[in-house]
Amino acid sequence: MSEDSWAVAVDVQEATNPSTQFDFSKKVERVRGPRNIRGDINGNILPEKTENGDSKREAEKVDLAEQSLLNKLIRRSLVRNRNQVEVLQRDPTSPLYSVKTFEELRLKPELLKGVYNLGFNRPSRIQENALPMMLAQPPQNLIAQSQSGTGKTAAFSLAMLSHVNPDNKWTQCLCIAPTYELALQIGQVIEQMGALCPDVKLAYGIRGNRLERGVKLQEQIVIGTPGTVLDWCTKYKLIDPKKITMFVLDEADVMIATQGHRDQSIRIHRQLTKDCQMLLFSATFEDSVWRFAEQVVPDPNIIRLKREEETLDTIKQFYVLCREKEDKFTALCNLYGSLTIAQAMIFCHTRKMAAWLTANLTKEGHQVALLSGEMTVEQRAAVIDRFRNGKEKVLVTTNVCSRGIDVEQVSLVVNFDLPVDMDGNADNETYLHRIGRTGRFGRRGFAVNMVDSKHSMDVINQIEMHFNRRITKLDTSNLEEMENLIS
Repeated sequence: MSEDSWAVAVDVQEATNPSTQFDFSKKVERVRGPRNIRGDINGNILPEKTENGDSKREAEKVDLAEQSLLNKLIRRSLVRNRNQVEVLQRDPTSPLYSVKTFEELRLKPELLKGVYNLGFNRPSRIQENALPMMLAQPPQNLIAQSQSGTGKTAAFSLAMLSHVNPDNKWTQCLCIAPTYELALQIGQVIEQMGALCPDVKLAYGIRGNRLERGVKLQEQIVIGTPGTVLDWCTKYKLIDPKKITMFVLDEADVMIATQGHRDQSIRIHRQLTKDCQMLLFSATFEDSVWRFAEQVVPDPNIIRLKREEETLDTIKQFYVLCREKEDKFTALCNLYGSLTIAQAMIFCHTRKMAAWLTANLTKEGHQVALLSGEMTVEQRAAVIDRFRNGKEKVLVTTNVCSRGIDVEQVSLVVNFDLPVDMDGNADNETYLHRIGRTGRFGRRGFAVNMVDSKHSMDVINQIEMHFNRRITKLDTSNLEEMENLIS
């Protein structure tokens, strides 16, 4: 795919049908859908079920938008980011500014109070470098890599609140996010931070928010999803794109993975002036994200996390030979009985297996929580909160939980089912994310893999070769051997 193929696709669509826009009434009807069909958090009809009752998507791929929302819900405080930040300036000769306190930014007093009211005592690592660029005069464009929980949303929210002129009763700052729920999350941060700025108003460009056609919005900040915001700019004329002076595109990696959002974002971008400040954020910077960023952010400053070599030095890895799930369960009970375990996470491939394992562990007297994709994002967040607070000692989960959960007390991760890709080969990335739930913050952790077939053993061998780490055989029926290996 060439670098500008997305833009070309937009050109073709606009040329063949320049009047094509989204029919808002049809879109709302489609989102609601028939009452007997369950939808996901975006209102999409869920994928068909496999024979064992699992959705095909859960058995194969984690929904990026759901994962992003889950991370926002469960991260009530800043995460400890050990990555170093690399700053690439548009003008390398310009001095590089960073701040250690919010006072150095010379914010309006009401905004400074708003920052402190949100619980920020000092800038996070991403905020130290990003905020001076976002608030600079003349405006500077920015592409930034930042994961959930690093203070990124608060940073661009502060930039938008600082940027607007309350006396101008039109939309000046526009922020788009890939889903309805993520847009609401951003809006809540802006509302809290701007609570002492009564003249600055916020509107939500999200599904179901019907406004009178042709009446210009007076709210200075609009947060929304690409389809609705595009309608508001072009079809309903609620926003004058030429008056937008700051454009924020959040969760770019999720955006380009969502059908239609990439092209809608480019269409919105094309309505803006060349002087509009562009800010783009993404948790990952794969090639597809870079190509997209280059389309919408000209001459950017770039902030990205330096790639530290993935370290498994604090995690001891083992495998256990089993014949069937009952053997796996026996091995798990032996393991749990011989180790001093603060908390454990156990990963299964399917919901059915996770439910079976949870029921059997509960019968054995363990405090067990179950996490799977059939739960709402809010329900999942509640389960994770309980686990983090120690109300349950064991968390059984499918892949929905392999990323983004930092619980310092987790000392054991068990792959009850090994992670494999669509072709049955080792899914090394998922494996790393799974076992990375232990050994956090420099503590020692243990990862145990259940092997129930020759194919499973092949997967273990693939993982060993990929990470250049030996995975040791463990006999859970031999207490003395376990104590020697695991001590």
